[in-house]
Amino acid sequence: MSTPLKTFAIAGAVAAALTAHTTTTAEAASKEKCYGVSLAGANDCAAGPGTTCAGTSVTDYQGNAWTLVDAGTCESIELPQMADGEDRKGSLEPLDRDLPA
Repeated sequence: MSTPLKTFAIAGAVAAALTAHTTTTAEAASKEKCYGVSLAGANDCAAGPGTTCAGTSVTDYQGNAWTLVDAGTCESIELPQMADGEDRKGSLEPLDRDLPA
């Protein structure tokens, strides 16, 4: 492979990597942390004391575990009612409900 061709190939790879990074950053900006909506073991992070991070929640809809959702949709996600019949909703802040014993 000639030097100009190698240079072109490297420049193309760098440009592609930068474009992918920009897309990922833009996608992340359109997401927000939504607490209390993930199923056990399906959270993205912050599952409270006794857990480490992603996939470590132990209770469905655990109030201190979050999942990334599209911005503006967190509080409108439909969830099953709690055992006492009260509506369960997602929150942009950690919740004190459905925490493991």
